[in-house]
Amino acid sequence: MESIFKLKERGTTVSTEIMAGVTTFLTMVYIVIVNPGILSKAGMDFHGVFIATVLASITATLIIGFFSNYPIVIAPGMGLNAYFAFSVVGGSGVSWQAALGAVFVAGVLFILLSLTSFRYMLLDAIPSSLKHAITAGIGLFITFIGLQNAQIIVASPSTLLTLGDLTKPMTYLTVIGLIISLILMAYRVKGFLFIGMIITAILAWCLGLLQMPQAWIALPTGLSATAFQFDVGGVFSHGLYAVVFTFLLITLFDTTGTMLGVAEQAGLLKDNKFPRSRGALIADAIGTTVGAALGTSPTSAYIESSSGVAVGGRTGLTALTVSVLLALTLFFSPIVAVLAGIPAITAPALIIVGFLMMNVLRKIEWSDLEEAFPAFLIVVLMPLTYSIATGIGIGFIVYPILKLIRGKRKDVHPIFYLFAVLFFIQIVFFSH
Repeated sequence: MESIFKLKERGTTVSTEIMAGVTTFLTMVYIVIVNPGILSKAGMDFHGVFIATVLASITATLIIGFFSNYPIVIAPGMGLNAYFAFSVVGGSGVSWQAALGAVFVAGVLFILLSLTSFRYMLLDAIPSSLKHAITAGIGLFITFIGLQNAQIIVASPSTLLTLGDLTKPMTYLTVIGLIISLILMAYRVKGFLFIGMIITAILAWCLGLLQMPQAWIALPTGLSATAFQFDVGGVFSHGLYAVVFTFLLITLFDTTGTMLGVAEQAGLLKDNKFPRSRGALIADAIGTTVGAALGTSPTSAYIESSSGVAVGGRTGLTALTVSVLLALTLFFSPIVAVLAGIPAITAPALIIVGFLMMNVLRKIEWSDLEEAFPAFLIVVLMPLTYSIATGIGIGFIVYPILKLIRGKRKDVHPIFYLFAVLFFIQIVFFSH
């Protein structure tokens, strides 16, 4: 272990790394319940997505752990799974196989970009204000989905949306589950989302809203329903170019930002630079590609990795520990399926994760019109149009226009003008 992960050099021990891995696992394991629950709404087989989620996470996490020696976990990203299920499949009417094809193409492009310096150009071309707005917009979007799933917000013929009936058992149980998770969060309980899910599940069982499976443990089956079903041809026949770009763009800068943040917290940056960044990005790119092949939405580095770092995780042994624990969840699919089928159990996680993602709004300079207004459009239009790509596209179109009006055309990276033109063509001519 010492020679592989350089424990003494990083000032850590085997026991500390294992404890860090357990901590990180508890904070992010909710994804194995939430992700298949979301993607199954797009018509995908729950058990297939569950296995694909775990295997894609293990693949990417082991790569970053062994080849980059970082205590970082990679798994299907929140927000991108909702975009996949509700915007690409549900909103555009394309098959989930074609949507997986878009993820696969984005993953291959991500691998190619990770091998070149063009990835830095792509990241530099996008203003920080818009990067923050995209993160916040996705957060608002998945919060909106969580509120809808729990029927806290429902459709209204007069006002489009209105408050739901809070006396319905599933709805008020969601509110109770949300309060429980917030209390745990306020007291800084490690794994508060997962523990909140378990407590809510117990309450659901007591209220007769949850029927326990006959067996809690079973051999993992069902992967054949989603594995190698991706349809690359459907990407081109349906013109899913904006979808591919959205998957690629968000995965690229979200992963980069998260990795930098966790590495800085762990004291692993050197001269403010991210060593072995290529291997780290390739890990996520391979995770996305493998995930698409097996049947899940794009992967991303998890900010929950910081919880393991906070208790001393400094090496890839933390990532290895998480991978082993994730592998064990493969044998608990019966209970995972039951938990994911109860909105009151999963909706609080969506709402709280969305809240946490909104935190980046404080980094936007709101007194600067050219920076703030396009960011504002991105944030509000993602949930209102039910499309992450549309929100990004309109923000990307408005940003250079405002800069040109103010005589600041040189403040815009040349490649960003290309993004604006492509999004304009997509939204005006191909969005309907």
